[in-house]
Amino acid sequence: MSASRCLIMQSEVQSFIERCMVAVGTKPGHATSLAEVLVEGDHRGHYSHGLNRMDMYVKDIQSGICAKEGEPTIVKESAATALVNGNNLLGPVVGNFCMDLAIKKAREVGIGWVVANGSNHFGIAGYYSMQALKENMIGMSYTNTSPLVVPTRAKECTLGTNPISVAAPAKDGDSFVLDMATSAVALGKVELHHRRGDDIPEGWGCDSQGKLSTDPGQVLSGGGLVPIGGCEATGGYKGYGLGLMVETFCGILAGAKYSKHVRTWKVTDRVADLGQCFVAINPENFAPGFNDRMSDLLTLHRNLEPAEQGTPVLSPGDPERFSIEKCTELGGIPYHLNVVNHMNGVAKAIGVNPLLPTNVPVPE
Repeated sequence: MSASRCLIMQSEVQSFIERCMVAVGTKPGHATSLAEVLVEGDHRGHYSHGLNRMDMYVKDIQSGICAKEGEPTIVKESAATALVNGNNLLGPVVGNFCMDLAIKKAREVGIGWVVANGSNHFGIAGYYSMQALKENMIGMSYTNTSPLVVPTRAKECTLGTNPISVAAPAKDGDSFVLDMATSAVALGKVELHHRRGDDIPEGWGCDSQGKLSTDPGQVLSGGGLVPIGGCEATGGYKGYGLGLMVETFCGILAGAKYSKHVRTWKVTDRVADLGQCFVAINPENFAPGFNDRMSDLLTLHRNLEPAEQGTPVLSPGDPERFSIEKCTELGGIPYHLNVVNHMNGVAKAIGVNPLLPTNVPVPE
């Protein structure tokens, strides 16, 4: 049994997050949308974007910097496109509205491309791209974020982690699901290492002088994340370019804040006004047999002989599937006690009960 982790049922975490959000004035439907995204992040093994983030959303609502009332609105649209004003609502509320709209357009004309301004942090990008899988479509989602990434050759953070997610259906419920930051890692992973007192791998972040560092404290205080690839010699400029591509689709195309104009991470001195992009594509409008070919592509790679025995070649989405299977086997989601205790402290401060249970250990 693990002394540092505890097992909590998915439904308990979702209910806890909902209660906390409603306690600070969030509409119940909006609280549910947020809780579903955060729990799905943990369920899929992306702990940096799950319960670990709840206090940020509570603070945004509590401070009034994020809107409690209203719904997203369509500013302009064509048969295949739309510009949406998120009206400063919780990111998952905006994301669900936009992805539903993109899927509706793809059903009618083959593609839907929807961008939003006036949004907020929306959790894991894969949550939205995967919604298209239910309609046997390809889904894509992108968002800009607070400037946390130092571009190649620079010392200043001017780009967000700017994630990319693409989901494509294969046969028998199988799928390709890419969900990645354009930084080497998400900030939450650095924060989790810092909270646990662990060093980070080299190539995740840099200090205030733009030099790679394994000290999460230096990365979080004056330094920043680095793009995918790390330094210039190992291809970091490619990650930098991808980050700018996401910014083009989001902040620039939607007329939202962009680059260093986005507010500082977790500083609620002004609205975030994030730009986000949601795409749905119907394969039926292209060459027949998409799902068959997609399955063949995934199988071809999964069946490659691994370079090291015991480390099979995976397809994007496989690690998340393994995480879901592990949670099913355990009967709940394993959480680090520090994260649970911290969030229980947040809940106590806003008068929420019952708290998350910490008495079920995780079998090793």
